Amino acid sequence: MPLPHDSAAPSDFDFIIGDWTVKHRRLNSRLSDCDQWTEFDGQSSTSKILGGFGNLEDNILHFPEGKFRAAAMRSYCQQTETWSIWWLDGRNPTQLDTPVIGKFSDHTGLFFADDFLNGQAIKVRFTWLAVPGSKPRWEQAFSNDQGKSWETNWTMEFTTATCNSTDPK
Repeated sequence: MPLPHDSAAPSDFDFIIGDWTVKHRRLNSRLSDCDQWTEFDGQSSTSKILGGFGNLEDNILHFPEGKFRAAAMRSYCQQTETWSIWWLDGRNPTQLDTPVIGKFSDHTGLFFADDFLNGQAIKVRFTWLAVPGSKPRWEQAFSNDQGKSWETNWTMEFTTATCNSTDPK
């Protein structure tokens, strides 16, 4: 039996709760002027945790080189009214990625972190597009110039796992 949800819990990520098929598009090389992309499929299932003040997303990614598992964990801070998002790659199960932190406004969530890529300091941006009646979409972008410019390097488009391909969700 599921545990009860808190009525004060935020609804920002309610659009992604459930089971999904995912179309991934990943840039082959990051921050290197690459313009070649690899596309692959995946599955995702997200459920609420922490009484609704968080959620857990379980993923299967079908990379061309093989299938692997990953998880995203999100939690909401009432004091700052922000979400934190962590990524756990099943190929490196002892290391959580640096969390991105942010919030939603007008059906768009923007989340940022300072991180490193190949020893170089970068900024990371996650963008969630949650427009009612449209497919949810996630994008990851990196900046190596303190956020003056951004390179989108990964996109995910979600379709509900139980509907046909003409349904916008």
